[in-house]
Amino acid sequence: MQIFEVLRRPLITEKSARLQDNGVYVFEVAEGSTKPQIKAAVQAAFKVEVTAVNVVRVKGKMKRMGRGYHMTPDWKKAMVTLKPGDKIELFEGV
Repeated sequence: MQIFEVLRRPLITEKSARLQDNGVYVFEVAEGSTKPQIKAAVQAAFKVEVTAVNVVRVKGKMKRMGRGYHMTPDWKKAMVTLKPGDKIELFEGV
């Protein structure tokens, strides 16, 4: 897997915004990615030093669509802890 295929998108939620104050950033990552691949991808993309990577597999849910139901896909998220003093600017100019 290529280094830039690992990171899908940053997850911007209220909880992840609170975690950013402690140097923890949350990303949606590719299903087959491993912790070392995620660490290398974040370090290459944002030029920061990663100290820890925690991974969670999020199960899909049943959702209603008209008269029927369908299952949303499973996905994987990673919580990346940076070295104190490092920062990722997810929003330019904010």
